[in-house]
Amino acid sequence: MINISERAQQHFLKLIEQQGIPGLGIRLRAVKAGTPAADCQLEFCEPADLAGDEWTVECRGFPLYVDAASVSFLDAADIDYEVAPTGGQLTIRAPRIKGEVPGEGASLVERVRYVIETEINPRVASHGGRISLEEITADGVVLLRFGGGCHGCGMADVTLKQGVEKTLRERVPEITAVRDATDHSSGENPYFASKASEGKSALA
Repeated sequence: MINISERAQQHFLKLIEQQGIPGLGIRLRAVKAGTPAADCQLEFCEPADLAGDEWTVECRGFPLYVDAASVSFLDAADIDYEVAPTGGQLTIRAPRIKGEVPGEGASLVERVRYVIETEINPRVASHGGRISLEEITADGVVLLRFGGGCHGCGMADVTLKQGVEKTLRERVPEITAVRDATDHSSGENPYFASKASEGKSALA
């Protein structure tokens, strides 16, 4: 859960009202999440800009959208606006944004998710994509769900085989195979609409 102070909500609402755009909200995402360079990014967001899987936090007079891939890193974050004689300053404290390396006793799921969030998603994000863990079978097969620009992308299979599977199997040796569980025929905004752009991978 993200905690937003009344002062921060008032600050955001004032900024939104100055834009004069109906339905305008604020989008929050973690940049380089799970790494020492992790940071928070805030931006105005219209409904048409949404991918559809964001988490929504209802604030006073506006919605705050949290990027789906950033949710776990921004859980327990505090957003505040501190007023001073010389002006104000927005502060975001996100204790989990740099991630935690799974310990020795971590489950297979925890270790796979960590690699996805810290190594794979930051790279496919440059193509507007994201990848999430769907399931790990009893025999070590990892099923993934492609979203954003990777959903319906003509090069998703190349990204899976040449980048995602290679990275996951190097980092987590117990994995026996990596498969795509996405229905790519329903993708609405793929980075590559077809396989015309031969050989390109989001992880290249």
